[in-house]
Amino acid sequence: MFNNFSNTLAAAAGATGVKGDTKKSMSPTLRADIYSAIDQVKPWLVGGTGGRQAGDGVAYQTIIARIQQHFPDLKMGLDAARNTEHEVAVIVAGITNMILEMSKWDGMAGAMAMRTWVDTLSDAHGKISTASTGAKGGSRKEQVGRGMTRGINQLTDVTLMTRDFAARIQIISLLKSVNTKIHGAGSDEARQGEALWSSKFI
Repeated sequence: MFNNFSNTLAAAAGATGVKGDTKKSMSPTLRADIYSAIDQVKPWLVGGTGGRQAGDGVAYQTIIARIQQHFPDLKMGLDAARNTEHEVAVIVAGITNMILEMSKWDGMAGAMAMRTWVDTLSDAHGKISTASTGAKGGSRKEQVGRGMTRGINQLTDVTLMTRDFAARIQIISLLKSVNTKIHGAGSDEARQGEALWSSKFI
């Protein structure tokens, strides 16, 4: 199932010319769209206020529309819509890839945006109710947390990342920290994330 999401994101990267030399400059709206998407996604992740939220099969559409301005082939598959974990994974990966794309053109601006993004994910996860929803996948907090780490670890396209060494170190360290912030130090997810992102320093 998640292979389909990975293929979708890879196709989006190719379609927008973010790989290779076909794109000669950064989109003039990319930076603003990143921060707008981050602002949109936080209440969507937190939910619980009577408004639209991740997993409702509808509210993701305004967020994904912004991502599609830069990755037009990105779609929310039928098996992902109305599934909290899967919706979160796709949206988190899409915004992360937008930031990595910006980092290719401006490494330090990308690192600053990634810090804002990681802090937003951590803060949003901390505000989600731990109450059980009765769903098979556990509480909504657990589902969103798994979606965040899947989006970061499995669906993010690392080939978009800057080659600037200093910025790359910062970005990788921030992405690595998501697993610890969401699942706790010493958790299996934190150890797996540590190993995964440490390998990206090469």
